[in-house]
Amino acid sequence: MPEKAPHVGLFVTCLVDVFRPGVGWAAVKLLRNAGCVVDVPRAQTCCGQPAYNTGDRADTRAIAEGVIAAFEPFDYVVAPSGSCAGMIKKHYPELFTGDAAWEPRAKALSAKTHELVSFLVDVMGMDTVDAAFAGTVTYHDSCSGLRELGIKEQPRTLLGSVDGLELREMEDTDVCCGFGGTFCVKYPDISNTMVTNKAGCASAAEADTLLAGDLGCLMNIAGKLKRQGSSMQVRHVAEVLAGRTDDPAIGEGN
Repeated sequence: MPEKAPHVGLFVTCLVDVFRPGVGWAAVKLLRNAGCVVDVPRAQTCCGQPAYNTGDRADTRAIAEGVIAAFEPFDYVVAPSGSCAGMIKKHYPELFTGDAAWEPRAKALSAKTHELVSFLVDVMGMDTVDAAFAGTVTYHDSCSGLRELGIKEQPRTLLGSVDGLELREMEDTDVCCGFGGTFCVKYPDISNTMVTNKAGCASAAEADTLLAGDLGCLMNIAGKLKRQGSSMQVRHVAEVLAGRTDDPAIGEGN
């Protein structure tokens, strides 16, 4: 763990801001419990991933420049999303390759950007949380977190310390849910088949709740489960780790 309290800039993400602000509050609680000083820059915007995925490099660069400027003052940038963290960490340096002014700034931001749970475990050295959850859960490994950032054991380590929680692994936990940002819009039939398979694996695990670290995946799976009439709850892993599960599950009441 760092010797001084790290100053963390929380990258809230668009989906958390618009659809699930409680995940942001859970992230702040976890970071403060880990000994961090946390700020949420008001100047932050989207990370630019939707534009990037559709090939719009000009708008992506403009967005990225704003994000870089907003988060440069902090020791670390932390996002409760492997997708957004992966965009900043992996794709910002590529976006500015060869730009003498912006490439060094993009690389500097990349080096200090982390997904929330990975930051807690790998940087802050946490292996336990002070939380309780009475029930069984299964976990979906989101593509960006798993494949771009190597997030696999970190959430399971922390979930293993939650009092009363039982983890039941589903089959194909590392298979895409079909959301994929703009993928689900471009290829709706393929996406629907993928999320149907994912919902089937989740249901077969016979857990009360499905958890993941990316809200896009969670909303996609929650929508399919709801349409199937499933009673399984869907939550962001940060909500359980922070003991903030008073909000309705994702998809309920929407």
